[in-house]
Formats: sequence, C-alpha cells, structure tokens
Amino acid sequence: MPHELIDPRDTLERQNEKLLKIADTLMRRAEQGTEASGAAYAQFQRAVMLEEEVRARTAALEKALDLLNESNAKLAQANAETEAARSNLTNAIETVQEGFALFDAQDRLVMCNSRFCKHMLDIYHQFKPGLRFEDYVHLVSTSPYLTLPDGETPEAWAAFRMARHKDNHAVFNARIAGRHWLQVSEHRTPDGGTVILQTDITDMMRLERQERERLLDDQARLIRATLEHLNQGVCIFDDQNRLVGWNRRAGELLSIQANHFRLGTPFLSLYDRVRDNVRFRGDTGPEDVEAWVASKAKRAPLSFEIEIGVDRTLAAFAQQMPDRGFVISFTDVSAERAAVRTISQANETLEQRVAERTLELEDALAEAERANASKSRFVAAASHDLLQPLSAAKLFVASLENDLEDPELAERLSKAGNALVSVEKILGALLDISKLDSGRATVDLSSISLKDMLNQLNDELKPLALKKGLDFRMVCCDAHVESDASYLRRILQNLASNAIRYTDSGKVLVGVRHRKSYVRVEIWDTGPGIPEDQQERVFEEFQRLSASATPNEGLGLGLAIVERACRLLKHPLHLSSQPGRGTCFAIELPRSNVVPLRKPRDGATTNGVPLEHHIALLVENDEALRSAMTITMENWGLDVLPCANQSEAEDILREVDIAPDVIIADYQLDEGVLGTDVITALRNDHGPIPACLVTANRSPDLQGACEKQGTSLIHKPIDPAELRSFIEGALAG
Repeated sequence: MPHELIDPRDTLERQNEKLLKIADTLMRRAEQGTEASGAAYAQFQRAVMLEEEVRARTAALEKALDLLNESNAKLAQANAETEAARSNLTNAIETVQEGFALFDAQDRLVMCNSRFCKHMLDIYHQFKPGLRFEDYVHLVSTSPYLTLPDGETPEAWAAFRMARHKDNHAVFNARIAGRHWLQVSEHRTPDGGTVILQTDITDMMRLERQERERLLDDQARLIRATLEHLNQGVCIFDDQNRLVGWNRRAGELLSIQANHFRLGTPFLSLYDRVRDNVRFRGDTGPEDVEAWVASKAKRAPLSFEIEIGVDRTLAAFAQQMPDRGFVISFTDVSAERAAVRTISQANETLEQRVAERTLELEDALAEAERANASKSRFVAAASHDLLQPLSAAKLFVASLENDLEDPELAERLSKAGNALVSVEKILGALLDISKLDSGRATVDLSSISLKDMLNQLNDELKPLALKKGLDFRMVCCDAHVESDASYLRRILQNLASNAIRYTDSGKVLVGVRHRKSYVRVEIWDTGPGIPEDQQERVFEEFQRLSASATPNEGLGLGLAIVERACRLLKHPLHLSSQPGRGTCFAIELPRSNVVPLRKPRDGATTNGVPLEHHIALLVENDEALRSAMTITMENWGLDVLPCANQSEAEDILREVDIAPDVIIADYQLDEGVLGTDVITALRNDHGPIPACLVTANRSPDLQGACEKQGTSLIHKPIDPAELRSFIEGALAG
C-alpha cells in the first residue's frame, strides 16, 4: 500500500521521486505480463489514484510550508524589533546623566547604565543582571569608597538602606570617596519593581559650602563692626577658655594694652594682668569667677561688679554660648554709682524727718486698722455663730411642715421659714463683706467662658422674671475672660437679680459689648431709676432706694458686695440711670488669650486643617511614648522633631534653623526639669509658638499655671483626637 512504501517524514521531492519510480515499475510490468493484464490494469489504476493523492498531499504540505515560512518571517521581524527596542532603551539610559538601575518585582537587577555606582571602582564590575537587591546593598555598604558618618557602621547603614527600600519613594544623600556626593532617589514601579537614580550633587554641595563660608565671613565682619561700635567692652572665649574675639573698648575699660589682646590668649593670662587693680563688690568674688570659667557643666549667666582704680566701677556679665565658650561684657556704671551715692547722702538727711512723720502716721493707721479688723472679726464671728442655730431652726421648721394640718398654721410656718431664709442670706452677705473688708479674701484667676456662665444665670433668673411678668432677655457671646469664677458669678447674679427685684413692669436685658482688649457686660432694666445724688449711696451697706421693699427682698447688701468684689478683682464698675426710665450697671472684664482645651465629642471629626509641611517639636523623656507620639503625628502628615530634653531640643532647632509651628512637651522631664520651663525658654528664643503640656498631674495649680502661660493642657493617657484637635486649632489660629 502507498502509506507502507512512502515515508511521510521524507521531503516532498523524495516522496515524488519514489512515486514516479513505483509508477514506472508498474507500467513496465503491465506491458510485460500479458496474462496478467487485468491485474496490471488494476495496479495502474491504483498508481494513478496514488499519484492524485500524492499531488494533494504535496499541495497541502506546500501550503503548510508557506505558512511556516511566513510565521518564521514575522517571528524574525518581532525579534528584530525587540532587539531594536532593547538597544534603544539601553542607549536611552546610557544618555541619562544620572546613574540608573532597574530591579524587578523579585528584587533582581534587570539592567543598569555605566554611570550607576561608577565611583565605586571595587564593585563596579559586579553589577550584572540577576544581582539581588540585598547583595547590592551589602556590596555598597562594605565598599571603602562609601564614606560613612562618624560612629556609623556598615551594618547600620545597610539596615537603614533596607528599611528605606520598603517605602514607595525614598530620597537620601551619600558621600562617596570623600569628595563626591550622590543623591539617591528610589521609586516603585507599577509592577512592583524598583527604579534607582543616582544624581551627582557634588557641585551643588560645594557651592552650598562656599556660600555658607561666605556668609560666615560676612557675619564675622558684621560682628566685628558691631563690637567696635558698642559702648561696652566685650571679650569672647572658646570652649578651651581661649580669647577669640574682643573690641577696643574692653582694653580701655580694663586698662589693658592693645598688644596684650591676642588670639588664643588664655582667660587666666588676661585676668592676671588686672588682678592687682581689681576689687570685687557684692557677694561674688574672684574665686567664684574662676570656678565659673573652669566649670565643664552647663553654666548659668553670672553678673558681678568690679572696681578699677579710684573712681571706675564696671558691671560685668558672663554668659555661656552654645559651643560651650562664653562671652564677658563690661559696662561702665561709674556715673550711676556716683549718683546713687549722692542720692543716698541726700536721703539720709530726709530720712530722719520722714521717720518722725511716718511714726505718727503708722500709729494712726494702726489704730484705724485695729478698729476695722475688730469690726470685720466681730461681723465674721457673729455671722458664723448665728448661722449654726439658724440652720437648726430651719430644720425644725421643715420638720413641722408635714405635721400641721391646719392651713392657717401651715401658712404661718411657711412665712417663718421664708423669714429664716432671708436672715440666712443676710448673714451670708455680711460674712462676704467681712471677708472682703478684712483682706482675707483670695482670688483664683482663670479663663472663664462668658457664654456658659450667662446661660447658667439665664436658667436661674428667667423664671423669677416671668413670675413678675417681665420680659427677660440675655444676649450671650463666645468670649473668654480672665477672672475669679466664683466672684464673677456672684457679681453678675446680684446685678441681674437686683434689676428683676426693682423692676415692676417692662423688661430686663443682659448683654455683652466687645472692645479691643476687654468685654463689657451690661444689665439694663426699665425700673424706677436712681437719682444722680443717690447713685453713690446704693453701694453702701443697708441702702435701699425702694421704701416699699420687704426684708425678704434683701437689705441692700448685694451692691455692696458687688462694689467690693469688683475692686478686689480690678474690674471697673459703671452705673448710669435716669429716673423713671431705668438703670444700667456695666462691668468691664479683661479678655483671656487662653481658651480652655475641650475634648471633642464622641464621633466628632477634625476641622480639616491640613497638617502637611508643618513642624511639631516633641519634648518627651520616655522613649516608648516619644516614639509612639512621633509615629502618630507623622501619620497625620506632620514633620516631627522628637527630643528627650531641652538641650536636645535647642540643638536640633539650631541645626535646622527653623522655628517649629507647635510645641508638645511633657511636664516632668529628667533631672527635675519642668515642661513649662522648657516652653518658656523656647518661646524666648523663637517667639510665641503655640504649645501644649502633656501630664498626668490634674492639680488646679498646674492648670492655672498653664492658663497664665498661655499653654494648653492635655492629661494622660493621651487621646489622639484631643491632641490633633489642639494641633489643628493652633495651626488654624
């Protein structure tokens, strides 16, 4: 059969050759075998059919071969285009001025250009495709061409580099071979790979260093010119107590020749030249100055006076500099001291005359004070002794209210109870007046929300006004004032209740007017008014202008308490009135710059103030808490400067030369340092920066100190929402 004679694996030419040979053999046999002509014809037919099948198979194979050739041609074209693209990409990254490297998602090197790590000659040849990222970091960290900062090991640098590799974007600088600087920028690709760019910033760093040196030279010339124009003598010493700067005025005041001032002269050498001519005044002596100069610890400023010669007195002031050197300035105060001596001599002649008159006045004043104190003690003692039996009487009266069934007796009992309440109020008022007069009253100034206080008074007094048929209105505001909360509430309550008590018809209005540095609370009524000749008397004890007022309505002590309390708090009190038209009492309250920090309600959202590109200085001695707070605030977008103490905070601010936007400080730091003192010191150096104190101390004294300092207060454990509310409020302000 044909499929047994022809091998399909043969080429078409070989198959055709076999078929032709078979056909020729069959034809020859048909011609030679006459008796087998029938079989020969059958074989011929079979050969013809086989030939047709061979032609069909040949055509199919030729078509398949054409398709294969076409596919091979397209594949070759695609390979050529791929190679061209790869060549173009290689040429492109070679034209890039920066060093370029591409790592795939498995952190294996795909390609890099010739500028990548070209300064590291020892490992340059090892950057081949397939290199693992961690191997690349190891090679760089151990290369002698990488210049590490003092104290940093290759292992620490490698750990830092691997940590930055986890970020989607990282930029840092590296010093290469001691003279070159590279800025390394790492970016993440969409498929999870990594692109690294290395930019040579050596020229930029050199220009920056030259500019810094130029600025330092300019500053040195400016400082020199400034020193020479000062009327004070100034000497500057380095951390080794060697002279590094001075002006001519110092030599003139100390009587030291100019040629003795030389760079590097020790402090003691200069002091030896004036030791015999110097006399110290006051408690500070030469041994104190020498000990201060020799001290290696942090030195507090030192002030003292010295006398040189017969009539020259110098005031000296020594202060340590940040680099542990120090500056000593000398001011000629001879004229001032001579004037003081002259005035002292003149005063001696007057003292005797004044002493005689003073003794007379002291005797008269002592007698008046004894009389006033005796009166105050009597009123205070009487009030206190009467309040106790009065309270017992009230309890007895209250116990009888439910036992009396006779309406007439019940009414009498009710009147007796009201009378006792009136007596109790009068005695309480007398006790308040005695405290104010005796000088024993103390005030606790704090920031007070005027809106909250007026709302409380509105809830208390409005029912009384409505009972009399009066229109009672109170207009509040969001101002915060500085006052004593207890006394201020008593003042406003007395003024408003008096307005209601003496107004028979019309209305009572309590409102607030805003001024630049204070707010003015006014209480208006449509009562009978106060004649001008009686307006001074209303502030005296037991003065009531309404003859029809009953003892239950008071005995005229309320305004006396108001006047004394306003005087104690230094709140100006004003009165204006027109008979028949009404009266207005007004009190001026100073504004408070400290708004008490309020904790946001549950579910409250932030006010949307962006925190990015703002700097927060954190001073916290507990390392774990400092780290947690730093991470929290950095997640909000803040740039955080974490510090453990005041010295570290001052060093880092001096290094970055930028003032922070907010300060967050712990209250109790190491070595007994308080956060409030740190905030004060930083504000003295950098201005009124918004600050917040974090503490577990909940004492009222600390809260008062924070309000006085203008510092917000957050208690531990710290609520992140409360902390963010403070920061956003500080940045928004």
